[in-house]
Amino acid sequence: MNIRVLVVDDEPLARAGIIARLAGYSDMLVVGECGTGEEALIAIPRVSPDLIFLDIEMPGISGLDLLRTLPKEQARCIVFLTAHEEYALEAFHVEALDYILKPIDEARFAACIERARRMLSLHRQEASLEKLYGLLATTDKRDNGGVIKRFPVRRGNEFTFVQVGDVDWIEGLGDYAGLHVGNRTHLIREPLHSLEVRLDRTRFVRVHRSTIVQVERIVRMEPSTNRDAVLMLRDGNTLRVSRTYRPRLEEVLHSS
Repeated sequence: MNIRVLVVDDEPLARAGIIARLAGYSDMLVVGECGTGEEALIAIPRVSPDLIFLDIEMPGISGLDLLRTLPKEQARCIVFLTAHEEYALEAFHVEALDYILKPIDEARFAACIERARRMLSLHRQEASLEKLYGLLATTDKRDNGGVIKRFPVRRGNEFTFVQVGDVDWIEGLGDYAGLHVGNRTHLIREPLHSLEVRLDRTRFVRVHRSTIVQVERIVRMEPSTNRDAVLMLRDGNTLRVSRTYRPRLEEVLHSS
């Protein structure tokens, strides 16, 4: 698969040198060149490069400033080019892939290309797996009328399924959720608020801003301070119930 490359340097000869070196690699496809950071800001969303060779010292927007400005998805694979060693630490602080000093050593350039290939291969593999995860989740949602029956769980490059009835409680972890099944926790990439609307409301209830519990797993509820409460589950775990969610929980408990 071709790797789309953009070269950004204010020196025409430096750009020509990089492009000439890239011609020796059959998978490197140069999709553009820019002489300033301002030009690069316009070109990057238009040509969608996978790999950007970027000079640090340029008039106007410097290479470092350009990288800080770009959305993360547009700046995953950046190689800085410079004649000045003192920028190396700052370059790695902004998560550049590599840092090549001018004049460019051929062996060093070849090692950089190989490193870029490995990183981009990992990115593409990750994107494919995320796409598959979304497809599995969407298919399951469609086939079950929008209600979750099972969760696709990724383990490395493989997927398994956790049946919804096996889940004791669910913990919100930002953009992820932890499915607690016995003494194991399975991490899925979906925020708690998104899961809540797809769960069977007669079986699962939110008891805290970061917690959803399966009602059938509750053994008892004890009042706590400030109108909060504490739940005891079958497996011995205890969960806090905040007063905001307590009325809904009591409603579900009384109807079950």
